[in-house]
Amino acid sequence: MLMGSSLVTIAIFVVAIIMVVKAIRVVPQQHAYVVERLGRFFAVLQPGLNFVVPFVDRVAYTHDLREIPLDVPPQICITKDNTQLQVDGILYFQVTDAKLASYGSSNYRVAITQLAQTMMRSIIGRMELDRTFEERDQINAHVVAALDEAAANWGVKVLRYEIKDLTPPKEILHAMQQQITAEREKRAVIATSEGRRQEQINIAAGAREAAIAQSEGEKQAQINRAQGEASAILARSAATAQAIRQVAEALSAPGGMGAMNLRVAEQYVAAFAGLAKEGNTLIVPANLADIAGLVSAATTVFRAQEP
Repeated sequence: MLMGSSLVTIAIFVVAIIMVVKAIRVVPQQHAYVVERLGRFFAVLQPGLNFVVPFVDRVAYTHDLREIPLDVPPQICITKDNTQLQVDGILYFQVTDAKLASYGSSNYRVAITQLAQTMMRSIIGRMELDRTFEERDQINAHVVAALDEAAANWGVKVLRYEIKDLTPPKEILHAMQQQITAEREKRAVIATSEGRRQEQINIAAGAREAAIAQSEGEKQAQINRAQGEASAILARSAATAQAIRQVAEALSAPGGMGAMNLRVAEQYVAAFAGLAKEGNTLIVPANLADIAGLVSAATTVFRAQEP
């Protein structure tokens, strides 16, 4: 009898421990647990220590409230100019309402993935191939706006959508590569011609500056020569004037006129002597009396100057 009561006590203790364990729920940070009571939604457990009624309440859904990346499988889209384009993307979403995420959709991950693919096909179909590469940001913004509006009923907020890769067919890739090569060659030719043009401009500018510098140098040289010649003329004029003044003073002095006559006679005779030395022809003055008169005048002057 005593052993039977002990077994009952142990059983009650074990059941109590199980009830306590079942009643305690610890929710991690940035997580949410959805509790159903007898099959109906009852509450959303917040992070921390929570208590539920064992065997009556159960945790039906658990949600991660952090930002979650979701890979969108690659798909083939048709552009406006009827070109196939494989699009691969990734979206980032966050659960904002645990209750709607549990009951608003049977699988919100699949729902937003399918919606992202549908929206991508629709947007790509309204654009030409070249624009799809140029307007990635605009495509991403359109997809996010459409997904966020629809995902609000699922308790999910779509934060971003990024296109990972746009892959056209091999033929289109080859044609695009040829176009890029041609464009680069065109830019190279333009750059070369611009370089030659600038070279010619620089050469012409250098020649022009050299010609200007040379003309300025010649101009300054002519100015310097003219100034030098003017200075020389002024100096000769001054010397001539000084010589004339001295001759005039000498002539006005006593015996000056006689000395001048003597000097003229000497130069006259010396001139005829020089002519006789330079040639074989003897030059005789037409009027020999002039020579005699000059010699007589010179002798008279010489005698007048003797003491």
